Amino acid sequence: MKEKILLVDDEELIRITLKDILEKEGYEVLVAEDGKNGFQKFQEEKPILVLLDIKMPGLDGISLLQKIKNTCPETIVIMITGYGTIPGAVQAMKLGAYDYITKPFLPEEIIELVKRAVEFYRLKEENKFLKEKLKSRWKLEGLIGQNVKMQEIYQLIETVAKTNATVLIQGETGTGKELVACAIHNLSNRKNKPLVKVSCAGLPETLLESELFGHEKGAFTDALTRKIGRFELADKGTLFLDDVDDMSPTIQVKLLRVLQDRKFERVGGTETIQVDIRLIAASKKDLWELVKEGKFRDDLYYRLNVISISMPPLRERKDDIPLLVNHFLELYCKKHNKKVNISQDTISILQEYNWPGNVRELENVIERVVVLSDKSELGPNDFSFIKEIKTFPQGIREIIKETEKEHIIKVLKQTKGKKEEAAKILGISRKTLWQKIKEYGIE
Repeated sequence: MKEKILLVDDEELIRITLKDILEKEGYEVLVAEDGKNGFQKFQEEKPILVLLDIKMPGLDGISLLQKIKNTCPETIVIMITGYGTIPGAVQAMKLGAYDYITKPFLPEEIIELVKRAVEFYRLKEENKFLKEKLKSRWKLEGLIGQNVKMQEIYQLIETVAKTNATVLIQGETGTGKELVACAIHNLSNRKNKPLVKVSCAGLPETLLESELFGHEKGAFTDALTRKIGRFELADKGTLFLDDVDDMSPTIQVKLLRVLQDRKFERVGGTETIQVDIRLIAASKKDLWELVKEGKFRDDLYYRLNVISISMPPLRERKDDIPLLVNHFLELYCKKHNKKVNISQDTISILQEYNWPGNVRELENVIERVVVLSDKSELGPNDFSFIKEIKTFPQGIREIIKETEKEHIIKVLKQTKGKKEEAAKILGISRKTLWQKIKEYGIE
């Protein structure tokens, strides 16, 4: 698709000449003889670039520039000026014009300027797209996080979901292993089929065998009817086996056989049942370490570990804590019909805690404080029930904040208001500095 350029100039010769030059370069060129018609065409056609004469009767170039920028700030505007109106062109630059060119000009000069402007526009749009894409990557299905490790996991999930490969998810309790399994299923071609979940933790061997493979009536004392197992229920869909590290050696052997040929018999039965499933397993312990200790079969480990996803503990992605806190705050305020905010210094304190229970612990803590809070803003003392979180009396906190504010003001004066230089001296990011300036109301 050709890029649209709007040319607004009251001189007919300029319009004819520029239109011819730019159309030969492959652009679609629209023309208008005055500011009023120019603005009308701008609204109708939405060009990416406007070539605009400064001096025109009626609505002049400066006024039209302002209307264009107010309507669509992303539009690139190049001013056309005579030597006598160069001060006006400088003013136009301050109002957002990309550049200006003086009459008379050579064809190659205007071509080069337009090419640079169009390239600048493309780069801006690409950058905007990438930022939006990055922003959207803060969340994938139920997973939340912008940390680089989470970004890699999102990419791996999207790649793996398109296949039928067996996946092993390893990570501490509360890191979101089940959410990963759900994401893989929901992004796969099996998404319209069942996602069946079963935990291998805490179940006696005979009960887990019945849960997985089902049983026939009379297979054991309490088997009063036939039971369909989870493998059958997951046919054509996905089976998620959680806590496979708790699986007994006997069940490990039976699971290995099913993974080899997707066939099994119900407990007490003789009929061989074949299923088409995608298996996702999860372990809270390092399975390879269990293999080396002789507690987990190495052949089963290799069957499960076709694709491996390792979920990082929250202490290794603390930069995600503000995002998670605000997400859970919004979620539980809505659930419990509350209106509660959280102060920036409180979030900073929460980032210092190591969260041994990971994201699940953080979620439970946020729900608790939302339910129990009787005020509009949560402070550090609302989290005092977590012994490891350091809290301060209100007066001390205010003194700390005031001291920090004075230090920031001093550094900004020292750098003559240069934020990037000030941030380096303060040892914080420019984004954090902007947040502090806003929080403290620093002019």
